[in-house]
Amino acid sequence: MSFRAFNQGANVVSYRKDNRDYAMTCAWAMMVDYDRIMMVLGEQSATGNNIKIGDIIGVSSLSESQKEIALQLGDLHSDQVDKLVNIKIKRDGTAILIENAKVQMTVEITDILHLKENPHDNLIYGRILNHQTNKEGKFLSYDCFE
Repeated sequence: MSFRAFNQGANVVSYRKDNRDYAMTCAWAMMVDYDRIMMVLGEQSATGNNIKIGDIIGVSSLSESQKEIALQLGDLHSDQVDKLVNIKIKRDGTAILIENAKVQMTVEITDILHLKENPHDNLIYGRILNHQTNKEGKFLSYDCFE
């Protein structure tokens, strides 16, 4: 089955760990409470596979003008190349945030689940520690990639 039931945004998950920057584009993210988010990071993702409970990561919901960033971070893997080259970022401890994103969140990972149907993917659950919203522009939607 290949259809979309929801409008998916383009979100960046990024952090520094063990002297390496990790970053990826994630479409499957949602807010599940006032200060909680969930994301699915696929089994092929070096970024997702290196996240552990207690890590502090950055989650940036991209703006419409940041399509090229979504494409750059969706290509290759963080353990192969520096995916953040030529991207304006800011750091909040180990969290890496994308400058001018629609929303920038610093998130503490509180749980990582593996569902029976696909036990290799990482269902990430996190608590938003702080956030900043850019009042200008709109969210980048995955619809623009079709």
